Amino acid sequence: MRRPTLYQSLKAKRRSQQMVIGVTWYTEETWAKVKATATDPECFDESFNKWKAAAVVARRNFQRSGVMALECQIDPEKFFAWCAANNQENNSTSRGEFVSEVLSAAHNDPA
Repeated sequence: MRRPTLYQSLKAKRRSQQMVIGVTWYTEETWAKVKATATDPECFDESFNKWKAAAVVARRNFQRSGVMALECQIDPEKFFAWCAANNQENNSTSRGEFVSEVLSAAHNDPA
């Protein structure tokens, strides 16, 4: 039996170490709640439908580039509680940090 070439081994290793990112995801209702209290509402699209179309394209582009892009639903109440506990405002940075923490917790949970 032939051993894999160095190139094949590196390619397999790269596949097994695929980058995973969380993509902030909303329902129409949660999108409206989070936008209503955001300190940067200009970062949101004009409508939920425009946001969703752009989010689907972004997720697809990440996946095409080899990045595993996982939808991470924002629960407004949990997010607002997280903001209060971490002395954060509802802005794009805190939304990204929240999604990252939720995704990390979900992937590090052995259950």
